Amino acid sequence: MGKQKQQIISRFFAPKPSAATSSAPAQPQNPPATPPPKIATTVSFSPAKRIRTDHLNSVNNKLSKLIHPSPTENPNSPLPDPTLHQRFLNKLLEPSHDHLEPSRTSVSAQTRNPKYTPLEQQVTELKNRYPDVLLMIEVGYKYRFFGEDAENAARVLGIYAYMDHNFLTASVPTFRLNVHVRRLVSAGYKVGVVKQTETAAIKAHGVNKSAPFCRGLSALYTKATLEAAEDLGGGEEGCGSCSNYLFCIVEKAIGEMESGVDVRIGAVAVEISTGDVVYGEFDDNFMRAGLEAMVLSLSPAELLLGRHLSKQTKKLLLAYAGPASNVRVEHASQDSLYDGCGLSEVISLYESLNESNFTNGDRKKVIAANAHGDNSLRFEGIMGMPELAIQALALTIHHLKQFGFERILCLEASFRPFASITEMTLSANALQQLEVLKNNYDGSECGSLLQCMNHTLTVFGSRLLRHWVTHPLCDRNMIYARSDAVSEILKSMVSSKVSEVDSEEENSDIMIARPEIHHLISSVLTSLGRAPDVQRGITRIFHRTSTPSEFIAVIQALLVAGRQLHQCHDDVEDKNNNLKGRTLCSVLLRKVILTASSSSLINTAARLLSQLNKEAADQRDLHNLFIVSDGNFSEVASAKTKVQLANETLDKLLLLYRKQLRMNNLEFTTVSGVTHLIELSLDVKTPSNWVKVNSTKKTIRYHPPEVLSALDRLTLVNEELSIVCRATWDGFLKTFGGCYSEFQAAVQALATLDCLNSLAMLSRNKNYVQPVFVSDEEPVQINISCGRHPVMENILHDNFVPNDTDLHARGQYCQIVTGPNMGGKSCYIRQVALISLMAQVGCFVPASSAKLHVLDGIYTRMGASDSIQLGKSTFLEELSEASHILQTCTSRSLVIIDELGRGTSTHDGVAIAYATLHYLLEHKRCMVLFVTHYPEIVSIRNEFPGSVDAYHVSYLTLEKEVDTGNHDDVTYLYKLTPGVSERSFGFKVAQLAQLPSSCIRRAVMMADRLELEVGRRERSKNSWKSSDKAVGSEHARVPLDCLHAPAVENSEEVEKAYKDLFFHLNLAIHKEEDDVAKRFHNLKLAKSLADKLVNR
Repeated sequence: MGKQKQQIISRFFAPKPSAATSSAPAQPQNPPATPPPKIATTVSFSPAKRIRTDHLNSVNNKLSKLIHPSPTENPNSPLPDPTLHQRFLNKLLEPSHDHLEPSRTSVSAQTRNPKYTPLEQQVTELKNRYPDVLLMIEVGYKYRFFGEDAENAARVLGIYAYMDHNFLTASVPTFRLNVHVRRLVSAGYKVGVVKQTETAAIKAHGVNKSAPFCRGLSALYTKATLEAAEDLGGGEEGCGSCSNYLFCIVEKAIGEMESGVDVRIGAVAVEISTGDVVYGEFDDNFMRAGLEAMVLSLSPAELLLGRHLSKQTKKLLLAYAGPASNVRVEHASQDSLYDGCGLSEVISLYESLNESNFTNGDRKKVIAANAHGDNSLRFEGIMGMPELAIQALALTIHHLKQFGFERILCLEASFRPFASITEMTLSANALQQLEVLKNNYDGSECGSLLQCMNHTLTVFGSRLLRHWVTHPLCDRNMIYARSDAVSEILKSMVSSKVSEVDSEEENSDIMIARPEIHHLISSVLTSLGRAPDVQRGITRIFHRTSTPSEFIAVIQALLVAGRQLHQCHDDVEDKNNNLKGRTLCSVLLRKVILTASSSSLINTAARLLSQLNKEAADQRDLHNLFIVSDGNFSEVASAKTKVQLANETLDKLLLLYRKQLRMNNLEFTTVSGVTHLIELSLDVKTPSNWVKVNSTKKTIRYHPPEVLSALDRLTLVNEELSIVCRATWDGFLKTFGGCYSEFQAAVQALATLDCLNSLAMLSRNKNYVQPVFVSDEEPVQINISCGRHPVMENILHDNFVPNDTDLHARGQYCQIVTGPNMGGKSCYIRQVALISLMAQVGCFVPASSAKLHVLDGIYTRMGASDSIQLGKSTFLEELSEASHILQTCTSRSLVIIDELGRGTSTHDGVAIAYATLHYLLEHKRCMVLFVTHYPEIVSIRNEFPGSVDAYHVSYLTLEKEVDTGNHDDVTYLYKLTPGVSERSFGFKVAQLAQLPSSCIRRAVMMADRLELEVGRRERSKNSWKSSDKAVGSEHARVPLDCLHAPAVENSEEVEKAYKDLFFHLNLAIHKEEDDVAKRFHNLKLAKSLADKLVNR
């Protein structure tokens, strides 16, 4: 800032240069530019005025109110000599409609006022080039918005927008770029930052001095790219442990309506800030259950939609990206990537990327591979991807090229399929209804299973734990590997002193872990938790968007963690493979420690840090960042030499002026940022060509012409040094690409270590036990003793009532659970599902013991909800979820169904619930927990004796009078016991919901009448059966034949007589008044009607 001011002042006082000196070396690469605009004044507004201007600037409300035309555009309007205050209001506080209109569209602006300033011409060109981007344009020490962008920014950021020349404009200071870009991106905008591509010093020596500063789009930001972007990523205001996936989807219609499948979907999700790439291709049904599960599991921040998506797919995705979510949606338009051309397009894109982005080591490997005719080094993972996934990958590469992040998809990225054989893919229903990631109350993480299990100390560990929870393992050996590692850390926590195995026990090959292991792991993870997000940090280094201070912080954190864990190498490895010499027995724990503390990683990190100056990085001094030694950074050394020579020239001039003025103590001075001034008293005579800069009462300060020339030279070489240092820094980051995979593996190992430590802390604090898994050859079984709900236990603590579960494929594999409302039925079945899920994650479980079989899926049908925007009613949602379960579950699945059929009439609901359970028992033979209020369902155990049994949640009742409006005083015991519940006690829930007491009394009376009617029908049915047995089947049919013998014309009379009979019977039995005479009269009428019917 000071040097720029010095140049302006010096040139103002300096004499005009001659023709010989004016021929400065031209720089044709600099585009033409104009002098910066003059600043006339700065106005600040109070909050009250801002509120007023917000109303005045509303276009829709001002069309009929604006009556202040602009004097420049309408000179004939009657404005006789307005006051200064009135002109201020007209220009800033009440812009006319004619002024606001040009900001709406560039076409109308050009027709109304074609006299744009040079800056406005640049803005118009940039906006035409990037029409869908909200542009922040660097102008001096501010970033300015123009036109519609200014209006949108003012609304989101709460800043003031005003008319300036032909555009509505607003501005923010440059040092607040990070904050304002994040706020705009969070609001769903695609933000572009336009920076000045030349400095004042370089521009002053260019051939186009009078042209405006050259500006260009330097960065694009969206929610998916923000954390990896330059100048903004890695900040504390980011999303932390949240992932920001870019989710690209394409689909193809297949129309297999017999199996319920109508589309095949291909998807690619990229987490640009961590390098995680997830792909998948699957067939999906009309309800898009598979797509919904993938979206909910990944929670993408941006959606990139391919063309020709079906209506159902668009509905689902747009419902997910609703107004409240701020998820950004963009439509891809690459027609050439369809119709089977995706693979060739991706390969050509990879070839072009590799040519420009490979380091020397990678390029040698590729050349060697091509020489042997082997391209598998480059395209092995790509060739194995499905066709639609490749199309989605091609669209993703095209999309990321505008941001400069396409390199993350080139070899170094960690590609993984969304669905794996070794992992269980939970459905969207299971994730929502079991509240795995978010609660169903307000959609937050509080009260979810993830929040209960998450004791991680780092943000990258938290992200990995989220993946573990949503993708439980299906491989018994992998489950035990995690569980044993958790057990070993847990033993280290509870050990009070070093425990060793007795040397006399020769056959012992297991040792109790030393307490130092847990302390060491906790120390390493705590240090990493205080450091920046190293996973995103190394990816930002790979993208070449990292700052020097961030680079040093990230590499230093990994180096310290590696050296600390390196102390365990004597414990985790033994040259003679002697198990007695090992302290750690877990294979997984040894593997992650060795990966995170490998000697190669430590040496590479130390080498990288040895080339950089930490103090200069902290001070953002790029000139002194590199340690120049042993021929390293020769370009920087050469540029520094030029700067040193320029400074030496100024020092020589100072010696010359000392001799000339005979002043041995003469020194250069700096005043108000103007350097190399010669300060002399008033009586000292100076050469006539010295430039007087400023003066005081006693002194005058000069710039000799030789000093001005030397300063120009110094400024140019400093700019050259800055350019060289930036290029060297970019090249330094590019060399990191060769070791990115090694660092990425180390970070993944540290994240695994954090997750294992988190599960161990959970098990220690909550008194959990390690589950036992039977072999795959044994029958499927779930045997849980004193199981507890992991989330509800945190709320109720010791008041939670545990329950046992015993399901076995060769015995009872279905439980029908009945019981009162709010008695704990849903909590019980959720508890069983969550314990099974936690066990297959590798965690200890809340129970006194657990013996389980590895499940291949957990399927749920619970609660009532609808999706009106997707055209789904509540009952359709119920049956769609049930249909998905029947189609996908196997004999190794756990199915929990809660109150199926309540969305329709009683008879239909009972029939559908019965048929669904019958199908599961007969065809699937999976583990089933079936909750219902329909007692008719229990009769299914007669068809499957020994396989099905009924249970209910126990309770105690105390009978009370009906007049109190409360049938029973119920005490819930929350204990599962055999048998069927007699009552549901819905009136207790009505009381809790505070229905009016009169309404509840009326409901109690209606319930009594219905129960009496049902009881009467049952007794009548039983009496007919007994009469059939007594009289005989032939005689029993006579009355029925006689009953149906009357002619058709008398059927209406018979029907009316029966109605009257039951009417009088009801009045006689249920009369509210205590009038015995009326009741007796009704009873006599009913008897006479009955006699007539019998005698017919």
